[in-house]
Amino acid sequence: MSITKSLKILVFILIMPILLSSCAGPDGKLKIPGGDARKTPADPKERVKKNLEEGKGFTLNNTFGNNSGKFDFASSNELWRASLDVIDFMPLSSVNYSGGIIITDWYSENAGSESIKISIRFLTNELRADALDVKVFNRTCNDSLLNCKVIETEGVLVSELKKEILKKAALYQKQDKENKKK
Repeated sequence: MSITKSLKILVFILIMPILLSSCAGPDGKLKIPGGDARKTPADPKERVKKNLEEGKGFTLNNTFGNNSGKFDFASSNELWRASLDVIDFMPLSSVNYSGGIIITDWYSENAGSESIKISIRFLTNELRADALDVKVFNRTCNDSLLNCKVIETEGVLVSELKKEILKKAALYQKQDKENKKK
């Protein structure tokens, strides 16, 4: 037996226990990706419906019937919908539902030297005052965009944005409950 072949076998023997132990949880039982199969519906349509109700995904309803061209993204998350509605006048730079963040691009009402940027992070899907982390950045530029000063502003604008988003989300939640009763 050659040295390289025996070295390969030795490495394989040393690595295999590590690979096999990664399949078990801390209690020694096998980990199942996706959770408990007893709590997950077997029917794929039911799983999708359950995930949407829990705010875990999105669906594209693009059929050629009456709903042609209709897209429902994260439609069960009132905070998400309300946030997008409140800042709909601003251009969006980055939107990531699964990451729970919305970032706008720099916005200025006129071609002045001041502009703002808003970042909204979702800390939970629950409708609570501490569910959102809203940050507003103010950029002031001298003669050109090369010499700009960016500062994070706190105060009235941040609290007003949070209040408006929560108010609109509460309305959406109420409407959704009324629609489910019908």
